[in-house]
Amino acid sequence: MNIGTSETLYESVAGKIESLIEQEVLQPGDKVPSVRKLSSEQGVSLSTAFQAYFLLENKGLIESKPRSGFYVKFAKSKLPPQPQLIFPKHSPSLLNVNEMISKVLKEARNEKNISLAVASPHYSLLPVAQLNKAITQTIRKGKGEYLNYDFPPGHERLRRQIARRSFDWGGNLHSDDIIITFGCMEALNLCLRAVASPGDTIAIESPTYYGILQAIESLGMKAMEIATHPETGVDLDDLEKALNKTKVTACLFVTNFNNPLGSCMPVKNKRKLVNLLAHREIPLIEDDLYGDLFLGKSRPVNAKAFDKKGLVLLCSSFSKSLAPGFRVGWTSPGRFKEKIERLKFMTTVATSTLNQMAIAHFLENGSYDRHLRKIRTAFNNQISLTTQAIVKYFPPETKITRPSGGFVLWVELPGNVDAMELHEAARAKHISIAPGPIFSTKNQYNNFIRISCGLPWSEKIEEAIKEIGKLIITLSNHQLSYL
Repeated sequence: MNIGTSETLYESVAGKIESLIEQEVLQPGDKVPSVRKLSSEQGVSLSTAFQAYFLLENKGLIESKPRSGFYVKFAKSKLPPQPQLIFPKHSPSLLNVNEMISKVLKEARNEKNISLAVASPHYSLLPVAQLNKAITQTIRKGKGEYLNYDFPPGHERLRRQIARRSFDWGGNLHSDDIIITFGCMEALNLCLRAVASPGDTIAIESPTYYGILQAIESLGMKAMEIATHPETGVDLDDLEKALNKTKVTACLFVTNFNNPLGSCMPVKNKRKLVNLLAHREIPLIEDDLYGDLFLGKSRPVNAKAFDKKGLVLLCSSFSKSLAPGFRVGWTSPGRFKEKIERLKFMTTVATSTLNQMAIAHFLENGSYDRHLRKIRTAFNNQISLTTQAIVKYFPPETKITRPSGGFVLWVELPGNVDAMELHEAARAKHISIAPGPIFSTKNQYNNFIRISCGLPWSEKIEEAIKEIGKLIITLSNHQLSYL
């Protein structure tokens, strides 16, 4: 089994305790077995037992009391419900969201703000020293080739490593199937240009990542939103109804860990999706940016694994998992490969050769798998702690997603709270959040916000969430005073 997907002994032990908490066998306030007793019962070392409790403590599920031991602190059964499925109207529309999104991103970049808006891992979670070493070794061992253009399809060693990793998600890619790009966004843009033209309609998830909306808007295309479940992703019945009603040129879906929902389509749904679109000869642009950041025991399968006609254009990058600033992404675009190679050359000529070579080196020596284990654990802990803080400080009517991967939370606020007003009020407190309307084409999700869990947990983050909770209550009470 791949190192990146295997489970350590202490994680296995922690999982058993967490399962007892979820099943309410152990409830908040209950004492859990001592480290020594756990060690004996599970047949593991004291060190392993302690690591298991340390992991549960980092997730906020248990707490240590001096001279008393460990006690259950929080149970997932106490979580509020998830947001309900929303069915948008199947009416394609030209977009006009760029100005609103740019305003929100400008505030998120303000270094004075505590940024809960941008879905990006903090540099302290990234393997800085190892990447520096990879760059240094690439320069020392190279003969200067890293100074040259590496024209499309991109660096052979990196493409080979990406193809090798495709076995993790049920794929069987060859290095010749892959084109290296400037991050996932360039991959998505190139794929959109390859399969559609201005005025064409692209089916997207609802809600969806605002960068996808910007890409569609910039290309003069129309977007049509499809209902998306917080757990299982795109509603295939709603998609089929839309396809029967409207001419759709292509679909662009995040099948694994949609941003902002964190949803993941079941394997059977992915197979059905591919077959549904293949029957109609409709290309599927599959954004798998968060695929490596699963929070379960194994990496989910991609829709690309079921592609028999070359109609699935798989896109991803290393921006969310390894090195955002490197801007190294890729696409495996099936039958559209030659067209996308030409578009890539005409658009940006080539992707940074040094960055490609450094990442290839990082993947070759197994460092990436070891890093993924650490960052997934960190994100899992940060999501758990952020969720608990939201439960503690937000109004009781609040609803929260339970992402199975990635590191963002989609939060539904009381119906009378305006997310844009909340964004402005939080900005005045030097806190940035992502308001719901920027994730939709139709001014939906006015009482939703997305919170990123990419920053390491700290008292500062908890205080920011507490302040947001206060602002929500204030705005809600203010609106009630008018009724």
